Amino acid sequence: MCISQLMLLQVFFLMVPEGVWLQPSSPSGAAPTPSDVGPASPGGTLQSSEGSETPWPVPGISTVGPTVVTPSAPENGTVDPFPALPVCVCDLTPGTCDINCCCDRDCYLLHPRTVFSFCLPGSVRSSSWMCVDNSLIFRSNSPFPSRVFMDSGGVRQFCVLLNNSRLNYFQKLQKVNATNFQALATEFGGESFTSTFQTQSPPPFYRAGDPILTYFPKWSVISLLKQPAGVGAGGLCAESNPAGFLESKSTTCARFFKNLTNSCTLDPALNAASYYNFTVLKVPRGMTDLQNTKFQVPVTLVSQAGSPLLSGNICQNVVSQVIYEIETNGTFGIQKVSVSFGQTNLTVEPDTSLQQHFLIRFRAFQQSTAASLTGPRSGNPGYIVGKPLLALTGDKSHSMTLLQSQGDGICSVKKHEVQFGVNAISGCKLRLKKMDCSHLQQEIYQTLHGKTSPEHVAIFGNADPAQKREWTRILSRNCSVSAMHCTSCCVIPVSLEIQVLWAYTGLQSNPQAHVSGARFLYQCQSIKEK
Repeated sequence: MCISQLMLLQVFFLMVPEGVWLQPSSPSGAAPTPSDVGPASPGGTLQSSEGSETPWPVPGISTVGPTVVTPSAPENGTVDPFPALPVCVCDLTPGTCDINCCCDRDCYLLHPRTVFSFCLPGSVRSSSWMCVDNSLIFRSNSPFPSRVFMDSGGVRQFCVLLNNSRLNYFQKLQKVNATNFQALATEFGGESFTSTFQTQSPPPFYRAGDPILTYFPKWSVISLLKQPAGVGAGGLCAESNPAGFLESKSTTCARFFKNLTNSCTLDPALNAASYYNFTVLKVPRGMTDLQNTKFQVPVTLVSQAGSPLLSGNICQNVVSQVIYEIETNGTFGIQKVSVSFGQTNLTVEPDTSLQQHFLIRFRAFQQSTAASLTGPRSGNPGYIVGKPLLALTGDKSHSMTLLQSQGDGICSVKKHEVQFGVNAISGCKLRLKKMDCSHLQQEIYQTLHGKTSPEHVAIFGNADPAQKREWTRILSRNCSVSAMHCTSCCVIPVSLEIQVLWAYTGLQSNPQAHVSGARFLYQCQSIKEK
């Protein structure tokens, strides 16, 4: 039998760009830098541009003399509808509109900038700019947008935004006369002053982060959909916290009752009915015609929830959890709202407290069931630095993990999530129990990589668990059961090194990180059995 003793376990995680040969030793490097990972900064900007390819620095100009080049667009480039991009790198949540991801088809937006405050890099097609050395320009009379940029070499470049890359905008200027003045004024003109006394009409649709409007027909009152949140050291519930459009989030707060006997049936926060006795406005412009029910969506009760009832010294059917499911359809607004509850019983006693949980989830209208069951992506398609490294055990996809220690150094049940492109090292102390060699090995293996060892790793960040060709097998070799020259010894693993080989693939202007292979390297040690 094995003696009871403490063993120090260590786990290493090493991400290595393809082309660097690995040796079975402990890594000591830090996370990759831009010079390590290739042409793009790790997890950074992925852009696709029309026209000629350009270096990565933005605007990416490399010009000698008056040579004309076409660099990648600055951040505020012209937006094309999402079908223009064949690959949407920021669409990380299947069936859900990712905020500021302007190419996400689940948002159903023809013009994403109308809803989003900005577009994430790589989610819009880059604009085309024509540039020359700024020293050659004395004055610009071009009717098109122009800017002066500093290129990677420190040279100032004068750039004109092209609507059509085949034009050079040095042709004869367009004349303005009475015939075309109105058309040009409409296209290029704008008000010089805006009156501060004008009554602004409600916007035609919700933008990301906008508060969601509700209507109480019984009292003809317009309000906001609230998501109480904890404030202060005690986490007291703040009722005025509004829910934001497309912002899925969870909040928790506490309530304290001096007299629960009265609050049980009178406090609306404890009554489930107060969370669905209203309608939700599909779009803000529904405020202008509250009698028109086509702009209103009723809140559907998913499961039955009873009203609070005081029975003896027990307050029954108290709301402890509220979950809103909201389905949206781009600029057409909110299409469906449902709510479900968790309820509990409270004992009437002085200073009774209750912790409540509020969850609001947004998803695309009429999404498929398969999409709703799929977990978040770690890239689309290429991995994004800092996102979880996806592993596959059987038919279940999950994040690869490392062991984690508690405050006293003992191995914790919780695991540390492995992040793509980020090297990590962790260790903890494991107290060995008296058991035979095979059971002892099994316990240590489970401590190192979980109850079940990952079998495959995802090649890309959007790998589908049902498509085996999108996963590559993890190479692994366990420790032998017994030592060669010691019949009474047990060989156990004392450290695990996870090595991942990865590289960029695809266009240089829009490289995608993928995993080429992975392996588990165990360091083994023999101990004597007694």
